[in-house]
Amino acid sequence: MIGVVGGGQLAKLLVEAGKKRNIDVFVQTAAKTDPAAKNTELVILDDPTNARGTKLLAEKTNLITFENEWIDIQSLLSLQNNGVSFVPTLQSIRPLINKITQRELLNSLDIPCPDWLPIPLEKSSIIDLPEHWGFPLMAKAAKGGYDGKGTKIIKNPKQLQEFLEVQTKGQWMLEKWVSFEKELSIVSSRDSNGIVRSLPIVETYQSKQVCDWVLAPADINHDVELMVKNIVSSLLIELDYVGVIAIEFFYGPEGLLVNEIAPRTHNSGHFSIDACSSSQFDQQICITSGINVPMPEMLANGALMANLLGLQSDYPLSLPQRLDNLRSIPGLSVHWYEKEEEKKGRKLGHVTYLLNNKDALSRKKEALGVLKTIRSIWPTS
Repeated sequence: MIGVVGGGQLAKLLVEAGKKRNIDVFVQTAAKTDPAAKNTELVILDDPTNARGTKLLAEKTNLITFENEWIDIQSLLSLQNNGVSFVPTLQSIRPLINKITQRELLNSLDIPCPDWLPIPLEKSSIIDLPEHWGFPLMAKAAKGGYDGKGTKIIKNPKQLQEFLEVQTKGQWMLEKWVSFEKELSIVSSRDSNGIVRSLPIVETYQSKQVCDWVLAPADINHDVELMVKNIVSSLLIELDYVGVIAIEFFYGPEGLLVNEIAPRTHNSGHFSIDACSSSQFDQQICITSGINVPMPEMLANGALMANLLGLQSDYPLSLPQRLDNLRSIPGLSVHWYEKEEEKKGRKLGHVTYLLNNKDALSRKKEALGVLKTIRSIWPTS
């Protein structure tokens, strides 16, 4: 039996992957209405950041993994010291739960990433920017940011001054603006024997700083692919990391730069549920339970994954109509997260379509055609 700290869609998809292997997956989450809570036999009803609930979860399971990185390492260490096993280990996650410690790790390993600097916690209207930096800049919260939250584009010195004066609570950092041609992502796993396996590298497409759709595999040359995989292996080995990890990259005139690291399954790997012999969730289940971990092979020439975000309340098509219309598209797989309420911009589900064309240009054209049909039914939020 596996315990998952968290009860959102990633936990739900882990529960589903466990069922395919006849492995029970129990969750710790705050509400019975959370997606994973509806799909498992045992729920520890407690905030996922509360170590008391995690202790109860540990009493019912053999090993514990995490839905996301919003965890309190310090409070969980006492559990680990008393025999609770976490996958990944708390030590390997620790540098990854904060974007600033992520960047410090990357810098220490000479892994390329955007130029950055921490914003002092003391509020001030002045910060010394490097001479070669211009505007715009990107401000990022060190913790808790996702789907465009915890980020702010700063367009000029006046906006920077205003941001520094009213900076919200917590640690933030500033990042030099990166002009990129592609946004890439890879989901990889490392098992207890040190074997690294990777899903195909994908290209991600954003809308309002939220992932809109994903194309697998990415149209990149062999050298870029090798560099991506070398970076992943270097990080996993350095951290002695066991589990699934996702790394997002910028690729453009400045070369390949690591943008963010997620110590968990990731939205950019959702295509693998339908398009690979072993999904990212299956990889995490196998590694956590200690059973044989298969190599994730593509089952098609390519795949499109598109997110379904909540729309405004006055959208002409009702939610059931949209889902019915999507399900009527031949070849389209609909994954619905069973969230209680449709809120604008909220991730409610995703769809996957397997692509037939062998060459990258034709695959992208095929994907765009299918995406157009999907967005005619369910537009971008």
